[in-house]
Amino acid sequence: MGLLKNDYGWALLAGLSCVFGFAPFGIFPIPLLALAVLFTLWQRAVTPRKAAGLGFAFGLGLFSAGIGGIYIAMHVYGDMPLLLALLATLLFSAFWALIPALAGYAQALIPVAGALQITLAMPAIWALLEWFRGLLVTGFPWLVLGYAHSDSPLAGYAPLLGVYGVSLAAAISTGLLVFLWQARWSKQGKLALVTLLIIWGAGALLRSIAWTQPYGEPFTVALIQGNIAQNLKFNEDALVGTLETYRRLVLQNEARLTVLPETALPLLRHEVPPALVEQLRNHVRQSGGDVLIGSFERDHGSYYNSVFTLGVADEQHYRKQHLVPFGEFIPLRPLLGWFINGVLNIPMGDLARGDAQQAPLDVAGQRVAVNICYEDVFGEEIIRALPQATLLLNVTNDAWYGDSPIAAQHNQIAQLRALESGRMMLRATNTGVTSIIGADGKVLQQLPQYVEAVLLGMAQGYAGSTPYVRWGNAAVLLLIALLLAGVWSYGKRVAGQKVLNKIPKS
Repeated sequence: MGLLKNDYGWALLAGLSCVFGFAPFGIFPIPLLALAVLFTLWQRAVTPRKAAGLGFAFGLGLFSAGIGGIYIAMHVYGDMPLLLALLATLLFSAFWALIPALAGYAQALIPVAGALQITLAMPAIWALLEWFRGLLVTGFPWLVLGYAHSDSPLAGYAPLLGVYGVSLAAAISTGLLVFLWQARWSKQGKLALVTLLIIWGAGALLRSIAWTQPYGEPFTVALIQGNIAQNLKFNEDALVGTLETYRRLVLQNEARLTVLPETALPLLRHEVPPALVEQLRNHVRQSGGDVLIGSFERDHGSYYNSVFTLGVADEQHYRKQHLVPFGEFIPLRPLLGWFINGVLNIPMGDLARGDAQQAPLDVAGQRVAVNICYEDVFGEEIIRALPQATLLLNVTNDAWYGDSPIAAQHNQIAQLRALESGRMMLRATNTGVTSIIGADGKVLQQLPQYVEAVLLGMAQGYAGSTPYVRWGNAAVLLLIALLLAGVWSYGKRVAGQKVLNKIPKS
């Protein structure tokens, strides 16, 4: 129990507990309580440096527990030595823990205390720096507070302000809870309670609004989960078995839209056997439909992680444009190239980016906005294809992360993309989580992980724009700026008045 004898230990423990608020656990009140502990510790920190240290401890707990699955990717599948993989995972977590540390330091500089500090300043800075984390070093907006509320009333704010707006509402709720505890049933405490109820009640009402309208008729979909073990996926001896698995699973259904996972066929597009291509194309044409297939492509000497189509529509392609550092491209190649080539054994670890603006794929009577793996973490990038796109589609392979919570967290992230866009999200994955998510962000169907199966269901296209599609993150950033400007101005005014009060009156 020595960990709990100082504030840093409490901050670390609070950060560790946060993981239970996210999928697969989904106990969304836990991050609110964990953040309440951090806000309380920040409130009594005597210096900005102490507040930064508390934020770092909280972040280290949060990221170590929440994304520890990257150790599996590096050690089990990337062949990195065990101790080096553990060290790399710890350093990765520590790097991102610098963002909560910065939040702690920044909030300590705001010239306010008491109610405004904990209910507005801390929440606004927390949400702002979560947004900043989505930009830093190509972005890492994983475990953003708003994702824990994919199934809570606060999710109603997503179509207006995106996931960072949900984070802001959650963080303000945390501040109100802390203030309510401190003020108890005083007049100010009752006001905090009423404000808290209004925020959550408004979120619940917003969830009932249909921001978009159905486009076309419902149609059948088949999302294929091949369950190819990661250690076999790029094994040449297993290639024939992999191709046969996907051939068999496609041919056993007659859906209008069939989808295979990311790099389901671990080949370059021109290497896929022509006989297999023709068999798949002819089969889906008989149903008047199309199949989307994940593979690699080579074009003018560059290699891409891509999806191509076969079926009634002409063949089309989507190329992944937001790549994963070290997993799909080498940052600072002259300095760090040895890391990929000499330490990690990751196939196709140096890919080219697709164009940032790619038209939706015209298949199955819909305009489908495809995103591959990590791309659906960036809501501001997903809406580039809107309002033209009528359906969202994510193909991924989270087998890299084994039995860690990462696959479930990824599916939860997709729920927010559906809410933000007012579109259904279809997810076809190698080992899970394969799912159909409604335009209201609710998971309608889902396959268990680590089984070979086909998820058969119905999908519906949608047209129109949510406020978030029109505004992107600009609206929540403007709101945060107004909150911080108001708090700063008030704090300066109060400080100035205190100085004047100390001047002797003649």
